[in-house]
Amino acid sequence: MLTSLTACDRPPEASSLEEWSPADHHSVDDGRKGAAQPAAPRAAAGASGTEDNVAELVDLTWRQQCTTCHGTSGKGDGQMGPMVKAPDLTNAQWQGAISDAEMGALIKSGRNRMPKFDLPDPVIAGLVARVRSLREN
Repeated sequence: MLTSLTACDRPPEASSLEEWSPADHHSVDDGRKGAAQPAAPRAAAGASGTEDNVAELVDLTWRQQCTTCHGTSGKGDGQMGPMVKAPDLTNAQWQGAISDAEMGALIKSGRNRMPKFDLPDPVIAGLVARVRSLREN
């Protein structure tokens, strides 16, 4: 009995742990309207595999970093959105007032209460494309 109690004091062996993947991540917002869908399984290695990895990183970054303030649909209605006055990214006027380059620079360097995100350029470009896809007419 004593050995079973002391075993809880040690971390598991690294060899017994499975490798984590973005598909393992689940959020309480997964079922909400406008929530990002779980990442697709990884494709075979190659050019499309790299594109799939970037798409997974964009999706994961959006869900873990952006939705907290901007909400799953980008309307600024995330948990922290009202407190930090997150803009409605779907607003056509807001979208028209910022270029892709400015939006990418804003993500990288931050502004006001938005922190900077040190992300690879393909992920930044993917986030910009995602924000553009949210635009309401």
